[in-house]
Amino acid sequence: MKKRMLIWLSMVLLVITSAFSYGQRIKDLTSVSGVRINQLVGYGLVVGLDGTGDKAPFTNQTFINMMNEFGISIPPGTDPKLKNIAAVSLTTNLPPFSKPGQTIDVTVSSIGNSKSLRGGTLLFAPLRGADGQVYAVAQGNLVVGGFGADGADGSRITVNVPSVGRIPNGATVERPVPNGFSRGDSLVLNLNAPDFTTAKRLSDRINNLLGPETAYAIDATSVRVSAPRDPNQRVSFLSMIENLDVTPGEATAKVIINSRTGTIVIGKHVRIDPVAVTHGSLTVTVKENFQVNQPGALANGETVVAPQTEVNIDEEGNPMFVFAPGVSLDEIVKAVNEVGAAPGDLMAILEALKQAGALNAELIVI
Repeated sequence: MKKRMLIWLSMVLLVITSAFSYGQRIKDLTSVSGVRINQLVGYGLVVGLDGTGDKAPFTNQTFINMMNEFGISIPPGTDPKLKNIAAVSLTTNLPPFSKPGQTIDVTVSSIGNSKSLRGGTLLFAPLRGADGQVYAVAQGNLVVGGFGADGADGSRITVNVPSVGRIPNGATVERPVPNGFSRGDSLVLNLNAPDFTTAKRLSDRINNLLGPETAYAIDATSVRVSAPRDPNQRVSFLSMIENLDVTPGEATAKVIINSRTGTIVIGKHVRIDPVAVTHGSLTVTVKENFQVNQPGALANGETVVAPQTEVNIDEEGNPMFVFAPGVSLDEIVKAVNEVGAAPGDLMAILEALKQAGALNAELIVI
């Protein structure tokens, strides 16, 4: 009884302290080491298609092997000429702590040249993990979001992707994946975004609530936390831990440029050393004018058309602007707007600043 009272008292204290703290929950910042999803993959046949099956040889081979398992023999060399069957790949993620009998969604994708899986049914197919063991089996009717239509003249229209579908709750878990959640005297929390400051604040937050040396920062990613051995107490303990608020450390200074869309994101910690920048463009216009030379009325001459070329050079008079030491984000944006630089021009300016060593930030071009 005393242990239970202490646990509930700790939870009440947790709620009170969290009400006066600001930041992000440890649940949103970290994941528990060893508690992870596992990817499963499989192969199967989708039947019942409306003439949109594939003509791949492995589809026929799979169909013949399946018929043999049902006791139906197909003579060697026989081509079934199937039009309503397609070979498909199956993919899904097995959540942590999944137990036999639970169901998960399955994504079904055509492997051959099937144009559409709409209206198809997946036959019983095993789903295997990286170790080759079967962890789930899948079967059911497909839900396909796309569709297509063909014309007699060969024209075709397609909406979305009809060769991929899903089966909600289409796989049944057959085997649990072992994990080390209940083993040992401690748990390891891994930060989603490695940061030394965040790791220290996380360990300090836990130690301030549960006592010194409860949490130990291993590196910028991992924090080891002492935890009870009893599974029930460990679950309650982790429930308290993951709802604590921690203010994460601020990210490093970055400038991210998307050259395809022209999107530029500048972090608030970006600073620029003293530097002078000028930006302008030179426009050359070449225009052809035609002048007609007409001879006099009594002259024995011919009318001649003489081309006359006109060349104009227009250079923008954008002024040079100077960045003072430690210029902030607002001042950078203001200066660039004053010079009238477009997103493409701003990319060139930022790259030039980085090459000159004046941009104190990581420049990432994606």
